[in-house]
Amino acid sequence: MTINIDELVDRFTWIDYTVFGLMLAISAAIGIFYGVCGKKQTTSDFLMAGKSMTTFPVAMSLIASFMSAITLLGTPSEVYQFGFLYWLIGFSYFLVMPSAAYLYFPVFYKLQVTSAYEYLERRFHRVVRYVGSFTFIIQMSLYMAIVVYAPALALAQVTGLNVYVSVSLICFVCIFYTTLGGMKAVLWTDAIQMIIMYGSMMFVIIKGAIDVGGFEYVWQKNVESGRAELVNFDPDPTTRHTFWTLIVGGYFTWITIYGVNQAQVQRYLCVQTKQMAINALWINLVGLFILMISCAFGGMVVYARYWDCDPVRAGVVDKGDQLFPLFVMDTLGQWYGLPGLFVAGIFSGALSTVSSGMNSLAAIVLEDYVKAGCCPDISEKKATLLSKVLSLFFGLLTFGLVFVAEQLGNILSAALSIFGMVGGPLLGVFTLGMFFPWANSKGAFTGLLTSLVFMFWIGGGHQIARWKGQITFDRKVTSIEGCNFNETSPSILAESLVAEEPVDEPLGIYRLSYMWYSATGCFTVIIVGLLVSFLTGLQNVRTLDPRTLSPAVFWFKRFIPGIEGLGEDYVDEEEGLRTHQSSVSLGNINPAFDTTVKEKYTPKSNGFTPEKESSKL
Repeated sequence: MTINIDELVDRFTWIDYTVFGLMLAISAAIGIFYGVCGKKQTTSDFLMAGKSMTTFPVAMSLIASFMSAITLLGTPSEVYQFGFLYWLIGFSYFLVMPSAAYLYFPVFYKLQVTSAYEYLERRFHRVVRYVGSFTFIIQMSLYMAIVVYAPALALAQVTGLNVYVSVSLICFVCIFYTTLGGMKAVLWTDAIQMIIMYGSMMFVIIKGAIDVGGFEYVWQKNVESGRAELVNFDPDPTTRHTFWTLIVGGYFTWITIYGVNQAQVQRYLCVQTKQMAINALWINLVGLFILMISCAFGGMVVYARYWDCDPVRAGVVDKGDQLFPLFVMDTLGQWYGLPGLFVAGIFSGALSTVSSGMNSLAAIVLEDYVKAGCCPDISEKKATLLSKVLSLFFGLLTFGLVFVAEQLGNILSAALSIFGMVGGPLLGVFTLGMFFPWANSKGAFTGLLTSLVFMFWIGGGHQIARWKGQITFDRKVTSIEGCNFNETSPSILAESLVAEEPVDEPLGIYRLSYMWYSATGCFTVIIVGLLVSFLTGLQNVRTLDPRTLSPAVFWFKRFIPGIEGLGEDYVDEEEGLRTHQSSVSLGNINPAFDTTVKEKYTPKSNGFTPEKESSKL
């Protein structure tokens, strides 16, 4: 087998650029439509789509927001290098979505928050809110830059697309439609980009499998190499991927996103009714599972093509993330327009993640630091303008951080681990508040900080140990026997000259599988938080706002000791109201959308209005 990278680059023609450009043009047009042609935007319109969205666009956006280009390129690479076992993470979604729909989401819906971190102030203290939101801002800003840079770098060598041109196009088109059109533009572009992602990935995988010899041939080659590993029950937490790490650890990894992540919570509250949000989560479950399994199978298809000539060892590409783009150009590049569709699909993943991040970060800064901090009396007009300015700022920040990420080299993988290390502690502090009525603000603050420090110590130590060669991962067998070389490949020559030197053993905890990071961070917050709460005086459950607790607490209330009289002495400090029963308070209709509720009830002498009652949710 001979692979000429220059010939493959030449296959990316003007037709492919046209297809790629059309996707960008459609995204920009949606921004213009909602920003210019629609009604004048309020803050609610810009950040929450006026809470008027329906199930389909929200479901598509939920899938697209964190099914980034890194996932679309990284999953086939993972299976090619380490085997099909990674497919098991798809089954963790069947635990994640019900938990998000019935344990976490109802709390946010009742409170009707714009910023998820407003919950932390209502349940604990404003300082906990600030720590949580600031941590998320750092995490999301770095992640967005990597989401843009990583696929641009992976595609550059194979398609010939200049990295800087790709990054600039993605960032500025994303800034344009997100800043102009707000959340409605984000949701509808996400929906269209999700269709493009699905269409391109499915076509590439199915057509590729047929071209290399059919599905039976693909499975046979992967069986022969040991890649067709369906399950591994090894209980060792240091084993990179097992049944337990991928399903149990995968649950905690993904519930940090679908349970408490600002970008997803914001989407849940954009719909007209509570049931629409739940339906969107169930649709998201099906779509996410199919896409993940398809991408995993794509890795098997790539191996079936290169089973006797590994492109990485042969020096054709530099790293595993470039394998899937290479496969597309190598086997399907003669189909004019198909490489362009593939690139459009990959960058759709990047666009959807970055636009979601920009909008969610704007919401957090406005709600947590402006309205709840320096300018509580800011006018609606100024708040809307500031939201757009903040969205623009975070878009430009992402563009700037891309060039910082370029200089990090191998630290890119470390930065991706940071996303997991931060998610666990944030999940932990929300879980502590929603499921443990006795936890107090001192426990939450101490637990969150302790967990962040602990997880950065583990994750940082792991990365340092990997750079020193103290931690390595066994990859599946590859071959270069079928390669035709005109001269000695530099990578192969270097491979033959590497001498194995003894290295020191790293600290045992540094070997912990990265799939356990979120679970470890979450339980650290809970354990430390409860211990500190017991030592400093438990939360008085009688004065606790019952809306801040998960429905699960009330399902099992009779079996939980120490919560007698829960919420009986609670008085809303902002409204001075006791809980009233109405169709709004039952949480069936999003009060910001349903105008009939507002017309049905007139203000009472005690100051009760539907708007006030809905805010108590």
